[in-house]
Amino acid sequence: MTNGRRAIGLDIGGTKVAGAIVGEDGTVHGELRRNTPDNSDAVTMNDLLRGMVEELRASEAGAGVSAIGVGAAGTVEWPVGRIRWAPNNNYENWDLRADLEAATGLPAVVDNDGNVAGLAEARLGQVRNDDMILLTVGTGVGAGIVLGGKIYRGPHGLGAEVGHMNVNPDGPLCGCGNHGCLESMASGTALTRMGRSAAAHDPEGMIAGLAAESGGEVTGRHVTMAAMAGDRTAQSLFGRLGRALGVGIASVNAIFEFEVVLIGGGLVDAGELLLEPARRAAREFHYGPPGVRPLPPVLPATYKGDAGKIGAGLLALEET
Repeated sequence: MTNGRRAIGLDIGGTKVAGAIVGEDGTVHGELRRNTPDNSDAVTMNDLLRGMVEELRASEAGAGVSAIGVGAAGTVEWPVGRIRWAPNNNYENWDLRADLEAATGLPAVVDNDGNVAGLAEARLGQVRNDDMILLTVGTGVGAGIVLGGKIYRGPHGLGAEVGHMNVNPDGPLCGCGNHGCLESMASGTALTRMGRSAAAHDPEGMIAGLAAESGGEVTGRHVTMAAMAGDRTAQSLFGRLGRALGVGIASVNAIFEFEVVLIGGGLVDAGELLLEPARRAAREFHYGPPGVRPLPPVLPATYKGDAGKIGAGLLALEET
């Protein structure tokens, strides 16, 4: 790669689309954020992304942009860049790579959002490692698996859907249509569901009160605020969520052998409220007697919610 190259990185999630101009060292030179439209079909999303790319390229930092990288929530066919389906968005069989290249005239790469976030952490994070997993805990649960320094995607780019491995067949309904997926029990969506149930049972409690003050329904953000303020009910919900996350960590580490497990996404801002119960459950369900298989440390990711857009930009620079 040539020094000084820059790419646009786009991170498409269930609730927001983040964009940035990214340098080869991961530096963000300019950024945008848009809410994911309620009708997030391919036509609507193409218009949104095209507008974001045009705005970024028109900025002072956009003069040297040479490629576009996208990390998208959903099942992404690599390297074609077709998003076959996404449980938390309305797009399906979307040829995003072809659409972006036609609209912008720039080469593009499209990958799963967890994959690109994992790439950012493996290449540039404070805990860089060639054998690691990043779990992004946001609207859903994404994963970026890096083995031998390379993103693990499977033969068609459709692997590493850790958020949809089953951790409780009798658990709640997931956006994918199954019951008891890790995502249905350890995501921001799960926290919102649990928070609304808690508020209904205790309408005078802090969670319900924070939602009333904001004039809307209970969200995961209200639960997080209450937990960080010391509310025991909210903290117990994080305990349940973290335990489910730890079960997932133990399960996936039984298949692969990771040096480190990183937790990113919006919910990691809750810190030890999430990480401590996750570590405890990961130890409890770890495969093998003590000393036989190392238990990887569970640590907060460096880039948190920014990993997706940074990793998407890095992938574009590596692949074009």
